[in-house]
Amino acid sequence: MKTETVKTQPDTAKSTSTRKRITLRLCYAAMGVALMAVCSWISVPFFTIPFTMQTFAVFFVIGLLGTKWGVMAILAYVGLGAAGVPVFAGFAAGVGKLLGPTGGYIVGFVLAALVSGPLLSLAKDNAVWRYLAMIAGLVTCYLLGTLWFMHVSGNFSWQGLGSALMACVVPFVVFDLLKLLLAVFLLHRLQPLLNRSLQ
Repeated sequence: MKTETVKTQPDTAKSTSTRKRITLRLCYAAMGVALMAVCSWISVPFFTIPFTMQTFAVFFVIGLLGTKWGVMAILAYVGLGAAGVPVFAGFAAGVGKLLGPTGGYIVGFVLAALVSGPLLSLAKDNAVWRYLAMIAGLVTCYLLGTLWFMHVSGNFSWQGLGSALMACVVPFVVFDLLKLLLAVFLLHRLQPLLNRSLQ
């Protein structure tokens, strides 16, 4: 009977610890969704796509939560928007927004997480490699979004590519790179706190 108790106690402690980590990650993921929504609402009309802090929020969440939970948070964010909750830029929502000309850039955040997440894991605490990992995800997002923009606009040609880049990418590149720098800086400050809370 004593032997069974000795075996059970560590298992119980381990199970409690696992549940605690999962609960904390769910809370962090929920806060990540909220952060993406709030940063999307900080919107300044700018050409075809409004200028927002959405890119910062997405990559900050990916860096903070990792690939699995980062993807889950972004999927939850996109799902809420598709369901009609006004979480997109300009308080927009609905499937129509995702199927519209700029919807590919929103969906592209999921692919960005799948690309940047593993690379950020490899980068560990190296700020330069973290930044490059985020840039790789940003390029992936640009690629999907631009192709979708061309498809919706019905101009799948070199001329259409140039028009899409000039309307949706070129005006934002510098700003997006600065937002990634901010994400890297904050991750460097906050990641140790997150790691301690999940131990």
